[in-house]
Amino acid sequence: MPASAGSRLSGVALRWAQVGAAGVSDAMTVLLAVALVLGVARLLVQVVCAQRHVRRVRRPVRGRRQVTEPVSVIVPAYNEAANIAATVRSLVASAYPALEVIVVDDGSTDGTADIVERLRLRGVRVIRQANAGKPAALNTGVRAARADLLVLVDGDTVFQPDTVYRLVQGFADPTVGAISGNTKVANRRRLLGRWQHLEYVIGFNLDRRMYDVLECMPTIPGAIGAFRRQVLLAVGGVPADTLAEDTDLTMKVLRSGWRVVYEEAAIAWTEVPSTLRQLWRQRYRWCYGTMQAMWKHRRALREPGAGGRLGRRCLPYLTVFQIVLPLAAPAVDVYALYALLFLPWSTLVLAWVGLLLLQALTAAYALRLDGERLGPLWSLPFQQVVYRQVMYLVVVQSVVTALIGNRLRWQRMSRTGDAAALLRV
Repeated sequence: MPASAGSRLSGVALRWAQVGAAGVSDAMTVLLAVALVLGVARLLVQVVCAQRHVRRVRRPVRGRRQVTEPVSVIVPAYNEAANIAATVRSLVASAYPALEVIVVDDGSTDGTADIVERLRLRGVRVIRQANAGKPAALNTGVRAARADLLVLVDGDTVFQPDTVYRLVQGFADPTVGAISGNTKVANRRRLLGRWQHLEYVIGFNLDRRMYDVLECMPTIPGAIGAFRRQVLLAVGGVPADTLAEDTDLTMKVLRSGWRVVYEEAAIAWTEVPSTLRQLWRQRYRWCYGTMQAMWKHRRALREPGAGGRLGRRCLPYLTVFQIVLPLAAPAVDVYALYALLFLPWSTLVLAWVGLLLLQALTAAYALRLDGERLGPLWSLPFQQVVYRQVMYLVVVQSVVTALIGNRLRWQRMSRTGDAAALLRV
């Protein structure tokens, strides 16, 4: 008896569904393999560069002059009543011969400026201004500073007594225009803080060592960074047209021809978000702001010298590991879960365990480099399962926002006849 038209249609649909499913499975297998290879390659490059960085910075340097020039520390503060006293006290306690501290109160409503003034600490000035944002507060401090070496510090960060001294020693090299310090997590007792502690040590600080070796440092963190005053003035001060002013500023410094280096011994203790809501908001600002800065400085791809190193080494790295792979990661994770349930799982499990073991060894190496205990390693598997997914979703939201925002902006510019403004750097 011949099959009905409906049965034939169902058979064709089933066949195409099977072919499509097989194609998707093959594509996801390739994507998973590519992600694993890139992840392993990244870890290996980080470790190799970190080893070179350690050998370079820790070997004795003979004949290097000691930097003791006056330093101005600028602290932009907005509603930092809970932390500002500890920050200022730690700066005043610095073992540095010539130091002034400038606290720029950016329109706080919680009495931040009053707290600093009541401390009556020698060498500390308070400048009050109407709320205008962190970049404006930093630029106010730069204009008011008396020294030629400037240290920029967040209002929730605590320095060690030797931090300022160690941070500015890199300026003995006249080609160095800015220096990044070593940011450590202070509130790491709870699980979320411990995960961020691992991220700071494994990701951020290993990356900074790599960027230092490759001479393409994209970000000096707001928590601890040092700049020559002439460099900040030459690049027009701290920019305010991206959400990541620290990344934008660092890229401008690189493109102007100055070296940007990392000083592991200059330690700053900072407070990190203690709730998922706070963490999401912070990382969204970082991620979206970094994307803005990357787009703004895209012409570095064609530049010679330091700008070219930023464009051809750092920007592709950021694109692959901070945008493309995080965007693909949720689909890869869903496929991995599907494969674990419905496909032969032995190879997948071995690959995951092997990658986790490699990450654990890298983490242990990074913790030892930073002089940290290995205790937090027990939380690494949970970080991969939970924390990592949150970071991926932040990237997804940032990319969607960028695409929608750019489309709306294009429509608005097109209506006003100013579409060329979209192409300006």
